[in-house]
Amino acid sequence: MFSKITEMLEKLKKVYGLRSLRFRIFVIMLAVGMIPGALMRYSIVENYMDRAVDVRIATVQNQLKILANHLIYYGYLQSSTSESINAELEMLSSLYDGRVLIIGGNFKVVKDTYDISEGRIVISEEVLRCFKGETISRYSPGTGDANGYMEIVIPITETVKTIVDSQEKEEVVVRGVMLTSISDESITATTDVLRRNAMILMVLVDLVIIALAMVLCNVMTRPFERITQAIRDVKEGYSDEAISVPDYAETVHIVDAFNQLQRRMKVLDDSRQEFVANVSHELKTPMASIKVLADSLLAQPDAPAQLYREFMEDIATEIDRENRIITDLLTLVKMDKKAADMNIAPVNMNDLTELILKRLRPIARKRDVEVVFESARNVTAEVDEVKMTLILSNLVENAIKYNKEHGSVKVTLDADHQNFTIVVTDSGIGMPEEALAHIYERFYRVDKSHSREIGGTGLGLAITRSAVLMHRGSISVVSREGEGTSFTVKIPLIYII
Repeated sequence: MFSKITEMLEKLKKVYGLRSLRFRIFVIMLAVGMIPGALMRYSIVENYMDRAVDVRIATVQNQLKILANHLIYYGYLQSSTSESINAELEMLSSLYDGRVLIIGGNFKVVKDTYDISEGRIVISEEVLRCFKGETISRYSPGTGDANGYMEIVIPITETVKTIVDSQEKEEVVVRGVMLTSISDESITATTDVLRRNAMILMVLVDLVIIALAMVLCNVMTRPFERITQAIRDVKEGYSDEAISVPDYAETVHIVDAFNQLQRRMKVLDDSRQEFVANVSHELKTPMASIKVLADSLLAQPDAPAQLYREFMEDIATEIDRENRIITDLLTLVKMDKKAADMNIAPVNMNDLTELILKRLRPIARKRDVEVVFESARNVTAEVDEVKMTLILSNLVENAIKYNKEHGSVKVTLDADHQNFTIVVTDSGIGMPEEALAHIYERFYRVDKSHSREIGGTGLGLAITRSAVLMHRGSISVVSREGEGTSFTVKIPLIYII
């Protein structure tokens, strides 16, 4: 039986795999169903054997005690000719398929139901202990084809009345010993039948458990198969609908996670398509301008030198614009790939901020924008100086470009025991609330016409956010249209790998 079950498990392992949920459920159900059954069968059979032996010994002891009283009453130890006693002994011997020896006080065998040891002297430890008044019983199980046996030794006692100091006392005197050896063949036979029936019952129960386990395995794993098929359909492009398999809480969680991933992939795909379209548009616009200017010059072979110079300056401006777009795109691609090495080193943020503001103040002066730097304390942090420069330069430059004339830009630096914070606040044109969720998207512009006049590529904030995230930091914005904008950057003082 067990060899067939093992063979079945090996086949299932090959079909479904050792790590398969179906195989594991099948094994667990087999274990839960079969192991308790096997333990119960063993316990019942062995308990029956022990209990049957104890009952047999107790029954024989009671009969032997009654017979011992008869032996004393009929004086059998002095004369073994009593037909009734001999009949009782023979009946007892036949009933239990055993042998009974009556041993007198001189250790001589008075009666042997096998007629072998009569008249012989029997001295053994059990007999000696029994002459002291002990009742002894022990069981020797059979080995191989040989049956076991139970040996029972009881004293044959007589109550004698004596007078001591004018008082009558009763004293129990051991007159002989009754040694009985009976076979356990009937108990063993019954146990074998019980064991055989239990085995048949267990096989039937195991077959039911196996069938039930296979059915339940299919039922319990069917939702996961539907999930697998649905994911396969999405993978092959047959469907892009959300999956729904509400059978179990686990399948709901898996499906929800997959649907969220699918929605995220759709968003990324839409973003990628929009990005490609935006890149194409942004790169084509300067090229179209250059093409128009060049065609205009070619159409006027006698154009004056001043016109040539004016058109060439416009062409140079468009080329610079194209170059800025390509440079920003390359910077953004490197950050997206996470391939750029983070050159982390301790940097004095006060000195770095002062240096960046010094470079940008000439731009601010052209628009009459005041740039102010405030720091509550000296801050040193583990950062990538190049990427930190990108963050500060983009934020401050945007604050200057999108400011009002005679406006102001305030840069504040502070730190606690974990992070340092940079706040860039301007008094500029601000942004509408609905635009704040999109400002980090590539090529997004709040006011496209105004942005064209200012000059930007629409990639600055996307680059800034990527650089902040690479430092395991965060960036947030608060803005009111017509009142100004405030960007807050929070970055750990110690770089977290």
